[in-house]
Amino acid sequence: MPQDTPKSTVEPTASRLSANAPQASCQVQASCQEGGHAVERVDVAIIGGGLVGASLGAALAELIEHSGLKVAVVEAAPMAPLAPSPQEAAPSAGEDDAWQPSFDARASAIAAGSAAHFSRLGVWSAMAAKASAISLIHVSEKGRLGATRLRADEMGVEALGYVVPNAWMGRVLHRRLAELPLDWHCPARVERIEPVAAGHRLWLSSGSVLEAGLTVLADGGRSGLKEALGIESDATPYDQVAMIANVAVGRPHQGVAYERFTRQGPMALLPLPGQAMELVWTHEKGSEQRRLALSDRAFLEELQAAFGDRAGAFVKVGQRHVYPLSLVTARETTRPGLAVLGNAAHALHPVAGQGFNLALRGVIDLVEAIEQGLEAGQAPGSAATLAAFERRRETDQRNVVRFSDGLIRLFGIDQPLLSHARAAGLIGLNLAGPLRRGLARRAMGSER
Repeated sequence: MPQDTPKSTVEPTASRLSANAPQASCQVQASCQEGGHAVERVDVAIIGGGLVGASLGAALAELIEHSGLKVAVVEAAPMAPLAPSPQEAAPSAGEDDAWQPSFDARASAIAAGSAAHFSRLGVWSAMAAKASAISLIHVSEKGRLGATRLRADEMGVEALGYVVPNAWMGRVLHRRLAELPLDWHCPARVERIEPVAAGHRLWLSSGSVLEAGLTVLADGGRSGLKEALGIESDATPYDQVAMIANVAVGRPHQGVAYERFTRQGPMALLPLPGQAMELVWTHEKGSEQRRLALSDRAFLEELQAAFGDRAGAFVKVGQRHVYPLSLVTARETTRPGLAVLGNAAHALHPVAGQGFNLALRGVIDLVEAIEQGLEAGQAPGSAATLAAFERRRETDQRNVVRFSDGLIRLFGIDQPLLSHARAAGLIGLNLAGPLRRGLARRAMGSER
């Protein structure tokens, strides 16, 4: 794996190959025409260059550079020009608008296990430049005395996890991809996809035609490609929305992340640099409109009343964003020549911050299955390789979905006896060291 140090970068362009790239042991050169365009044959086509797709590209780096794996990335949003290494020239606040438009205003809670994965991929030291460490996770229910505290020092680690702005993560990952001899199609959309004997054929809005042995849908499930392929999803709307904003607090947060359950839904505060925190405030669908219309001062007053004083006084709020919440799981995540990752495979409630960490584990599991398959003479899109990937993912995904959905349903029941039982459970969990440490290991991503 590459070392976690900054490297020189070059600008990625469509169909660029490094002059020093090794001869591909897997690739087959374009050899036919489709509607006047040469069909470009690749081993892996990644549809979506956002956080999940870019992480997959970075995770495939060793196979690209040393085994000649031919990889293409298709991303619909134009990518901003890349400045020098992020460690040399961290963007100022005014540069935010130049970051990849497919990344929204949110930050992601990166489990310690995910940070370790990024370190092995050679990108964590750059990401860490904008990361805020989580030293303690405080879980409570409004109106009840019970609380659970998960501590990094009790686990013998530097941090339980980190909070990293999505735009910064994407920028670091794109710099890593810019160093690799892979083919960029950006901006371009997949306008048509069809299974063929060798995998799938993709017709792009740019006019290019790809034929991929393995096509990976990492587009967030928004492109319609799953539906075009007949992949159905199970969707459970929560009738809730998440209101997300950065807030400033009047005292240092000391790396504490808060998860607070209320009658409307969970509230979370995640530590950001300085005395800033990211607020994730769940609202019943429709009730958020009134708070969106409030002045900053009135909003902060209501936030203070709802959250209490545990984090100190809220003194400033940034722009407020709203996102609908639902549980969506694809009924199929693999087919011959096809894998589905990230939100295209599973969109979760943000409670406990498990969504991206689950997606990143899926990326690592897929790459490990591809590596082992190649060693056994199997192509990346072979049925055997994808079956191995599915076995790795199935239990992990099922457990995380049940855990996050179960929390929402458990704390969403407004019944006095159950409320008392939840409070007792939080107190008991806080007092029971082995149980609390087990929960912490799961939060850190060190235990599935």
